Amino acid sequence: MYLQLRHLGNPMSRMVFGALAVVLLATPAAAQQKASNQRQAAAEGRPLSAWIQDLKSPAPQTRNAAAYAISGMGPAAKAAVPALIAALDDPAASVRYPVCVALREIGPAAAAAVPKLEQVRDNDPNDDVAFMAKMALRFIRGESEQASAR
Repeated sequence: MYLQLRHLGNPMSRMVFGALAVVLLATPAAAQQKASNQRQAAAEGRPLSAWIQDLKSPAPQTRNAAAYAISGMGPAAKAAVPALIAALDDPAASVRYPVCVALREIGPAAAAAVPKLEQVRDNDPNDDVAFMAKMALRFIRGESEQASAR
């Protein structure tokens, strides 16, 4: 160890040592970022946060695709619940329907959506959206098992 440190006065040794230090210091940060990305739900190679952003897209097709992608993540997408609640006010039924599907798939972790889903169930002008809101409420409340047992 003494022999290696003694040669740090050499410019080439300092450069190699500096590069090694950068690699060793950067590795934990890269590993932490990778672990963070692995903890976040993802669909089609995109993290949940990207799909949540797409719920605000000006294009209804993009909002529709985002809602369906989020629904495929199931309970792991619970961080999307506030954005999904807001998307229940979307002017397009083609967006509101998959938003209800996503909330249904998230299940009990989407309990914050219950009041808004009740409004959609009772007042949405599209019968398919109202029905899916009803189904979402059943799953969120845990009533789906009881209904299938009858």
